[in-house]
Amino acid sequence: MESLVVPVLILLAVAAGVILAARALTRRKAVADSVPPAPAANRADLARAAAAKLSEDEHRRLYALIAQGQAMAAIKLYYEVTGDGLRASRDAVGALAAHPQPYRGPEAPPAEADDEDDVPQRFPYRYRAIASKGDVTREVSSNMLNDEIYGRIRTLARNGDMEAAATALTRHSDISMKQAREFIELLDD
Repeated sequence: MESLVVPVLILLAVAAGVILAARALTRRKAVADSVPPAPAANRADLARAAAAKLSEDEHRRLYALIAQGQAMAAIKLYYEVTGDGLRASRDAVGALAAHPQPYRGPEAPPAEADDEDDVPQRFPYRYRAIASKGDVTREVSSNMLNDEIYGRIRTLARNGDMEAAATALTRHSDISMKQAREFIELLDD
């Protein structure tokens, strides 16, 4: 009988351990279920905010890790780069995976409306403005023009302020004042 006492005690200890572990898992699951998941809109906002914290190279490396299915390595990279907490890094990488974000460089401060014409901005494309009357056709091609600026120049020309329109055109292109006046004369109708 004494030979069965020790195995029975061990069996009781193991059963008690299994019961305690099951209760702990049940409680953990109940707590996890009681926390509602973040709405998709909040996760998209989280993804935008997380992407804004990354440089172009870090952004590329993070998405490469996500694409390769290396979530832990992506979380580690985000954690090291941003200094956010581990849970915040996990949530950010999850949001970035669920809502992919393109890389956006640092935002330039918005220019004031008065300064827009003073310092022309260069665009990554060439804008072509064409004006013609009868057999005469003129073209201005510049990477300092866009629809908005050209619209302002046309409005000035239609309102009869030919000199201001020609000045604005020379400021936003590489043509002479004489060429700008010839171009503006074709716009006045």
